[in-house]
Order: sequence, then structure tokens, then C-alpha cells
Amino acid sequence: MSTPLDIIVPVLMCAALLWWIGRGMSSRSMLIATAATLAVIVGVLLIQNVGGW
Repeated sequence: MSTPLDIIVPVLMCAALLWWIGRGMSSRSMLIATAATLAVIVGVLLIQNVGGW
């Protein structure tokens, strides 16, 4: 069963990690990295919910 924390925690961790890594990145690179990371998080959550893990 999914709770809101299943979505909030990975997104916050993604934001913190991207902030730390991306301090030297351009804004466009940062946007691409953010979109790719969020897509991976959503994909993992979908697989987790569909697979029943």
C-alpha cells in the first residue's frame, strides 16, 4: 500500500542530491538532470505498485 511519504521522501532526496551535485552545472543541465531523476523515481514507484512489492 502506498503512502504519501513513498513519493515525498524520494523527491526531497532527489532535490537535495541535485542541489549538492549541481552547484557547478548550468541551469539547462540542471533541468535535464531533474527531469530524468524524477522520471526514474516515478518509474520505480509505478513498478513497485504494479508488481506488489
